[in-house]
Amino acid sequence: MSLNGDTDLAGTDGASNDTDVAGTDTDVGDTDGARWFMPAEDGPHTRCWMAFPARADVWGRQLDKVRAAIARVANAIVDFEPVVICVQPGQESIARALLAGSVEILTLPVDDFWMRDTGPCFITDGRGGLAGVDLGFNGWGMDQVHGRDALVATGVLDHLGLRRVRADMVSEGGAIELDGDGTAMLTESSVIDPRRNPGKTKADIEAALRVLGVRKTLWVPGVQGRDITDDHIDTTARFVAPGRIVVELPKVPDPTYVWDKAALEAQRILGAAKDARGRRLEVTIVRQPETWRSNAAAFVPSYLNWYVANGAVITAQFGDVAADAAARELIGPLFPGRVVVQVEIDAIAAGGGGIHCSTQQEPKVG
Repeated sequence: MSLNGDTDLAGTDGASNDTDVAGTDTDVGDTDGARWFMPAEDGPHTRCWMAFPARADVWGRQLDKVRAAIARVANAIVDFEPVVICVQPGQESIARALLAGSVEILTLPVDDFWMRDTGPCFITDGRGGLAGVDLGFNGWGMDQVHGRDALVATGVLDHLGLRRVRADMVSEGGAIELDGDGTAMLTESSVIDPRRNPGKTKADIEAALRVLGVRKTLWVPGVQGRDITDDHIDTTARFVAPGRIVVELPKVPDPTYVWDKAALEAQRILGAAKDARGRRLEVTIVRQPETWRSNAAAFVPSYLNWYVANGAVITAQFGDVAADAAARELIGPLFPGRVVVQVEIDAIAAGGGGIHCSTQQEPKVG
């Protein structure tokens, strides 16, 4: 993701509907024993949340290209479900000129567009209740300006009138991949990090994850210090259903290359793992493109950084005709009843992320 050397730390928000720390999965201001959890992404959505890139000091000359790419993603998703995009005050007209008329603009202070990381993780009690977990975004370990983005989760939840639950950890949504049935996948590199969670152990993080309904956490080592996210799991491995995952690998992995080595290790570990219900994970491999249109050092050619919308899977295309087609043909059967829509996101991928990184689903409840 985009890197800026400045640090802009946010203070406390003092919102009146907050719950400061949720240490269990059975209490979100409720005492009736309901089990709260974050539903899987392939469940029905009320809407998709996004954000509009705001800062030239983050993106420089690429800002216009990044804005156009975000608009293409929003315009693709809104064909299948409502989209609300958070726009920095004063930039509404810029956003409106790029977005489909059906995309709703919410004026809200933002720094950048990585809504998966800055926005709330929505949880439900399965009986119509809805709340949002704030993971305490701190600029990926204070690597980027984030004073506004640290308050995006609060702003979204206040807008919706929902309770904000503060997790007992610091993380980003893209670092946590969930099956909606009690299992999470994470990289150690992006969460067991002294800049995010000083002094916290795996056991501490696993306890904190219970606020999302997680009963079992599957860890892979990941790669620390090579990108701003410290290797979020959602560019390497994704759930497509409980007990079923997809891992992305190059066509011919190089086991000596740090990223290929990490992906191969993830494949090995997850292929031998069992989920919260004791199911051995079934692993499908999707192959990265061999070529793409950018020479950016941070470019992420990930097909599986997709967004599962109502009736569609929105994924990337990179200009490698054969690989793009192969990915589309592989993804389709993984999500029966959904069409696969491929979008050109080169400017987003050049910043180290993808479609999933820039979206956050609000589940439909009740």
